[in-house]
Amino acid sequence: MSSHQIEVRIDSDPANLAAVRKAVESFAANTGALDEPCCGNVGLCLNEILANVIRHAYNNRTDKPIHVRAEVADDLLTVEIRDWGNGIDPTTVPQAPYDPLTPGGVGLICIRELMDEVTYHPQSDGMLTRMTKRRPKSQ
Repeated sequence: MSSHQIEVRIDSDPANLAAVRKAVESFAANTGALDEPCCGNVGLCLNEILANVIRHAYNNRTDKPIHVRAEVADDLLTVEIRDWGNGIDPTTVPQAPYDPLTPGGVGLICIRELMDEVTYHPQSDGMLTRMTKRRPKSQ
């Protein structure tokens, strides 16, 4: 079983999101774990989770830590996002019905649809979010 990983530590500034997304997408592509469309989907979901951490867990503060770790083992990519925010599991918060005329509200839907699994693990001092994507059988 071969395993590769990358870790990125950033402050909760939205200006940092593109670089983290690009680093994880490149990592997934370079390890051969996923094809290009899947790498893009992982990047999109990571971007959404990081934006939600900044907006909701950190209340738009730009100086809080976020750690991202991505690991490939065989045909499975796992991405973990650790924050030290309010520790609220977004799946326990009532979601307003989707309204296409109102911006926002699609991030969690996209994450759920594009990833194979997403889990939220409240910590005593924040949240650990884990998302996984398996290489499609056709690859």
